[in-house]
Amino acid sequence: MSTVNTVTEQLTRAGQAIEHDSFAIIDAEVGPHAYTDAQWPIVRRMIHANADFDFNGLTAFHADAVEAGITAMLKGGTPVVADVEMICSGLSQPRLGHFGMKTHQFISDADVIETAKAEDTTRAVQAMLKAHRKGLLNGAIVGIGNAPTALIELVRLIREEGAKPALVVGMPVGFVSAAESKDLMAEVNAVPWIIIRGRKGGSTLVVAALHALLSLAEARQKAQP
Repeated sequence: MSTVNTVTEQLTRAGQAIEHDSFAIIDAEVGPHAYTDAQWPIVRRMIHANADFDFNGLTAFHADAVEAGITAMLKGGTPVVADVEMICSGLSQPRLGHFGMKTHQFISDADVIETAKAEDTTRAVQAMLKAHRKGLLNGAIVGIGNAPTALIELVRLIREEGAKPALVVGMPVGFVSAAESKDLMAEVNAVPWIIIRGRKGGSTLVVAALHALLSLAEARQKAQP
């Protein structure tokens, strides 16, 4: 059986060559880092997405994060719950489909907007609450790249209401509560997480991290007898 990824690679040889060359340049220029062999492909793909070497150091992992993400993907049918549509649009549908995964986001739902206005809160908070009510958070991979309030609410749901995602990729960008939301996530031990310390982040980084995990999951899948 081939051990070369076919689903999670670029679709043409030219595209594959450019991506592989980019990764080689990053490896050559990044300098020392403290990431494990399992963690580094994720950080490298994040650097590739933004051409920003600061993610070497700013990216932090729960000890079980990579294995939890791969396991959830190999399980098949694991939902991806996102804070914004941009993450759902950025993720490769063929790559997700290979593992039977579908994306969900509720930020623009009419009931979410109405409740957020009525309770003077954010749509992101209400979107996380809706995902929890629908039973989507337990066992899910949750990607948050835009809204710090979504990550703060997710932490509350984990601590107070027993929500149990398989993995949280918490990378909201911004100046108000972004760094603080990720610090809160990093205090959670019961649920694995990948975060970016400080203000940097964004949906692009969440997509990059998930694509890297999909690649690792396919490699694991192909290596199985």
